[in-house]
Amino acid sequence: MPEVIVTKRDGEHSIIEFMEGATLMQAMSDGGVDELLAICGGVCSCATCHVHIDPASVSMLSPMSEDEQFLLEGSEHFNEYSRLSCQIRLTNEHHNLRVTVAEED
Repeated sequence: MPEVIVTKRDGEHSIIEFMEGATLMQAMSDGGVDELLAICGGVCSCATCHVHIDPASVSMLSPMSEDEQFLLEGSEHFNEYSRLSCQIRLTNEHHNLRVTVAEED
């Protein structure tokens, strides 16, 4: 089964298995990462599922939408590796994707 590697805010690493078609947010929640609030439930309207993609993993992802970028730019922790985990639909090609949970705003 494919996996993503998540670094939590405290620096602890978790290896999370995922089913193809799940969002990164869903996979992280199912895998026990409870640091994402995901207040909107994954509909790209709150930015509380903000993660930073490891630079070596960026090429695995499609570009973000304008809506996603607009929400993320409002975060004081926004950077060039920011993404909303609810907007990343996982496929087998995302095996070994590395992400870090962003600090809360």
